[in-house]
This record gives sequence, C-alpha cells and structure tokens, in this order.
Amino acid sequence: MSPEHFFRQSKRFQDTWNRVVHAISRMRAEGVSLPRAAREFGVSTKEIVRLGGSALRRMPSGRYAAKAKDNLLRVLSLPGRRGLREIAFDDSREASLVGKYWDAVGLYIQTGDASGLREFRGKSVRDANGRRIDLLTDLDELDRLGSAGVLSFESIYARSV
Repeated sequence: MSPEHFFRQSKRFQDTWNRVVHAISRMRAEGVSLPRAAREFGVSTKEIVRLGGSALRRMPSGRYAAKAKDNLLRVLSLPGRRGLREIAFDDSREASLVGKYWDAVGLYIQTGDASGLREFRGKSVRDANGRRIDLLTDLDELDRLGSAGVLSFESIYARSV
C-alpha cells in the first residue's frame, strides 16, 4: 500500500490498518501469538491475516508467526525542527529503528539522560518514497519541543491510532 493510498482511506480503515501492523510488530518483537496480539490491539485474527498476511507465515502446526521483516506501510511521527511530522515507512526494520530512537528521546525528555541519543547522531531513516530523513538529536531542539509539549510517548504514532 502506498502512502497516498493509505491517506485516501477512511479514518476507520487507517485505524484498523495501524492496529494490524502494530499487532504484527508485537508478534515479531515479543513472540506473542496471533490471538493474543489481536486481543491486545482490538482487531480480529481474520483482519490481521487479511490485511497483513504478507507479513505472516503459517507454521506446520497451523499457527501464524511474523516474518523476520515485512513491507507493510506504517505511518509514524518523527520530531523535526518545526515539530512532529508524519512519515510513512514500508520497511519494518526502519520502523523498528524509529521505535528505538523514540525510546532514546523519551529517556532524554523524562530524565535528561542523553546517552541513548548518541547512537542516532548523524543517522537517518529511509521513508516509503526512498527519501532519507535525519533523526533529530540536537538536545536544545529536543528540549524546546519537549517544553512545548510536542514530545510524549504517544507522539510516535500517527494521528489515526
């Protein structure tokens, strides 16, 4: 699914899609079962298989497991000098990197510990259109965004989740 196609869909579809990709990400990251991930994200197992089937593999036992990587579209927010931007990713590895980056940002905003941000200095991620987006590690800018209330745990997720 292209970013353009995603944003043309209803908010209800976008919400369902986001729940599906988050459920699959949870299956991959923590090895939870399809039924458990479905319950946690409030979506049916059938919907996960229907919309996210390309990211799943059926085991000999008949159960589903998440593939090591997938190309399902995810819309995540990233902080920039002008505030948060919604960015579409179609690579689960890039989305995972964004999640780790947000963990480091959250640690800094909550505790002042910038050690986690060091690994992201000079790093960028590639969006679904192939553009490189630099990860913001400037502490003054992050302080400004944090003071303005722009940065929170929920900030990582696009507005439709």
